[in-house]
Amino acid sequence: MTPEAFVDVLREALSVIVIIVSAVIVPSLIIGLVVSVFQAATSINEQTLSFLPRLLTTLLALMFLGHWLVQTMMDFFMEMVQRIPQVVG
Repeated sequence: MTPEAFVDVLREALSVIVIIVSAVIVPSLIIGLVVSVFQAATSINEQTLSFLPRLLTTLLALMFLGHWLVQTMMDFFMEMVQRIPQVVG
């Protein structure tokens, strides 16, 4: 395996990871920011008020984006399997 091929595989793997994680985390971060602003404006310091909406948002994102996330991972895996002869030989 040449260093260029290894770097290319690593770059693609990291980009898939960043895209998949961002699709799940970004909505949760936005909801967390909105809840934090609400808590700061009303001086409510309840921990569950911050945690529960973020948890539900993460679960909803996984539910709605699950098919796309699995399809993205499968496409990446199939591409890696097709590269085996190029990398080995």
